[in-house]
Parts: sequence; C-alpha cells; structure tokens
Amino acid sequence: MIKPNAEFDIITDITIDFLKENNIKGLILDVDNTLIDLSRNKIEGLDDWINSMIESGIKIAIVSNGRKKKQIELLTKKHGLIYVFFALKPFKRGIKKARKELDLCYNEIAEIGDQIFTDVWVSNKTKMFSILTEPVEMEKSFLQKFKRKIEDGYKARNWGK
Repeated sequence: MIKPNAEFDIITDITIDFLKENNIKGLILDVDNTLIDLSRNKIEGLDDWINSMIESGIKIAIVSNGRKKKQIELLTKKHGLIYVFFALKPFKRGIKKARKELDLCYNEIAEIGDQIFTDVWVSNKTKMFSILTEPVEMEKSFLQKFKRKIEDGYKARNWGK
C-alpha cells in the first residue's frame, strides 16, 4: 500500500526535532505545490525554514518533475542546494541522482511532497521516509483536479480518510 510515514499541512510545519526523532539527515523536496504555488511564488517562511534546516546540519536537495528550472535555480543558488529537474517521479532516476549528491543512505532521507502517486510512491519504493503535505493551492486544470479526486478516493479506501 502506498502510504506516507507522516503528514503535514505545509512543509514549514516540519520541525528539526521531528526530523531528528526519525533519524533524518537529508531532505528531498518536491517543488510544485509543495515549495511554490501555482503562480510560481514561494510559500511564506520558506527561506527561513530552509536556513534553519541547513544550520542544523540537514542536507537538502530539490527534485522536480518539471522542466522549467529558472524559478527554482534562484532558490537553489541562494541556499546552495542540490537541484534535479525533469526527475520523472515516480521512477527512481532523479531520486537516485539526488541521493548520490546528498551522500546519504536512503533510510536517512525524507522525501517531502504533495502527491501520493509520485512523491510518496517513489519514497516508499526507495525506502526513504515519506512525508505528504497538503497542496499549497488547489489546481485548476481538469487533469490535475481529476488526479486529486483519484488520490482522495485512494486515501478514503486505504487510509480511512
């Protein structure tokens, strides 16, 4: 069954203490609807959250299925983060590349994202700690709405939500 190890409303709710309690030394972060909204704006408090993670020794990589890297390059350069774009999640290619760059074992990494069938699935396949967040903003396209309905149905059937 595809199920996250933990769920949070928004990424900035995840604390250093929570990560340390779960033996997490590195993070792989999704981009769209996890770090930025549909208008490509960063979520409030993201820079401070990233800084606090880095200061506490947590390594961070950003992994996106997207092909547009300009917006995220600004964030990654500002904080010196690893970035893998066009990752093709739920396939492991992009995740393997990020893990190698982080120089950590899979079980020392948490993957954080807003989608069950990409982020949580690839986390579980690689034995990473999976954290599901709520989408920052509800999608407007038919395809995205349809995908969210499927995810909601999956949660209801398998997680009792």
